[in-house]
Amino acid sequence: MALPFIRSKIVCTIGPASSDPETLDAMIAAGMDVVRINTSHGSHDEHRA
Repeated sequence: MALPFIRSKIVCTIGPASSDPETLDAMIAAGMDVVRINTSHGSHDEHRA
């Protein structure tokens, strides 16, 4: 049995302004399907967290 192919519809970029849990919860509730992490801002330690 083949699984249905579901396409991503809402791709969001996470950066310093959107990394807190409340903002992420709101983005998920709004329909976010995929997250892209913006690593051009912040340190390596911040991105590991």
